[in-house]
Amino acid sequence: MSLQIRRATLADVDALSAIAIATYNETWGDSYPPQELDDFLQAHYSSEPQRIELSDPRSAIWLLMEGDAVVGYLAAGANTLPHTDAREGDIELKRFYILAAHQNGGHGARLMDAFMTWLDQPQRRTLWVGVWEENFGAQRFYARYGCSKVGEYDFIVGDTHDREFILRRP
Repeated sequence: MSLQIRRATLADVDALSAIAIATYNETWGDSYPPQELDDFLQAHYSSEPQRIELSDPRSAIWLLMEGDAVVGYLAAGANTLPHTDAREGDIELKRFYILAAHQNGGHGARLMDAFMTWLDQPQRRTLWVGVWEENFGAQRFYARYGCSKVGEYDFIVGDTHDREFILRRP
């Protein structure tokens, strides 16, 4: 079955929360103490934070669908990355995850292309991305879309501070 991409709506809140938690656990679940991870996931990826994000007119989320099941997503919104060059109206790619069973099929590029079309309409906007310093595959992927490193910051989950690179496409 071919995977489809569509924009998320408020009706997708619970499905978005479920895929956000599932993909974060799959990708980073062994990186943090269980209670700290659960607290982080509930604070950021449970249904209510997703509802707030989907209600924000500056945000947009795309779902990767296999039939009726969400198997990946890309979430974007107003930039919150700490950089002196950041301006009102800049957009941050906040989360971009696909379940491992559906990776390496070109679906990430398809999601990114849908996002980039939105990002540059009606005018080209500055894109910001935070990426873990050791996620070399993601860094190469974003470089193909014109992003380069312009800074660093700490991504905090509980007592863990991960060094993240700030990438920007002007």
